[in-house]
Amino acid sequence: MSRPPLPPFTKDSAKEKIRLAEDGWNSRDPAQVALAYTPGSRWRNRAEFPVGRAEIEAFLTRKWAREMEYRLIKELWAYAGNRIAVRYAYEYRDDSGQWFRAYGNENWEFAEDGLMAHRHASINELPIREDERKLRWPLGRRPDDHPGLSELGL
Repeated sequence: MSRPPLPPFTKDSAKEKIRLAEDGWNSRDPAQVALAYTPGSRWRNRAEFPVGRAEIEAFLTRKWAREMEYRLIKELWAYAGNRIAVRYAYEYRDDSGQWFRAYGNENWEFAEDGLMAHRHASINELPIREDERKLRWPLGRRPDDHPGLSELGL
């Protein structure tokens, strides 16, 4: 199985890879998202360290069960060879109705087939009021005309 675009990345192919990852995460489909990672992919996500697709799928299932109305934007920070650095922001609400915005950076390393072998995420979040939300589109893929992080001042 191959997952284009493949490394080594150019600026354009890195941006395409990032948008595909964003679209996948905005689908909130853990089984489909897990297929973007190598069978032995290693993650660092806050205090969790999933290894392999089954653990990644379980992690994402738990995440999206508690992070409702999840919307994410990713943006290129840097790229070289088979690595991409991304900054991102996402918003969600919990089951009490409290909204949150999370900010973070990810370092990605890809196998030759374009599957992600390593994902290291650093994340900070803060509670926000509903009227402070900036990521407002129908659940699912971010529309092409929706502003990105830089345009939103994030």
